[in-house]
Amino acid sequence: MPDEPPDRRPTPKPAPRKPHTGEVLHLTRAASVQFLRPIFVRVIHVLDWPTYDGWLWIDCYELAANGDAVARRSLFVMPAGLIWPDPPASTARRPTTRTPVTRGPVRVG
Repeated sequence: MPDEPPDRRPTPKPAPRKPHTGEVLHLTRAASVQFLRPIFVRVIHVLDWPTYDGWLWIDCYELAANGDAVARRSLFVMPAGLIWPDPPASTARRPTTRTPVTRGPVRVG
């Protein structure tokens, strides 16, 4: 029996992971050409808007360097280019000590 040629069908690629509510993403040019300057965002939700195959809309907050939300945005991104950064290492926090405040009479009027 002659040798049969190898199966030349392309191996299907696994579907890219979709973001979930609350996840932090690092968006670079791999996600969309609009991110000439990479940004970090926290996902509010994935929008169910019609789009091209392989793309999606996400509703998110753009994050500042300290992690505070600075702007709400709806972004058109390619899931294959999304980056899930490693969570920051937890730092041991010192317990907060409170100093009692002495309160006296308040003068009114």
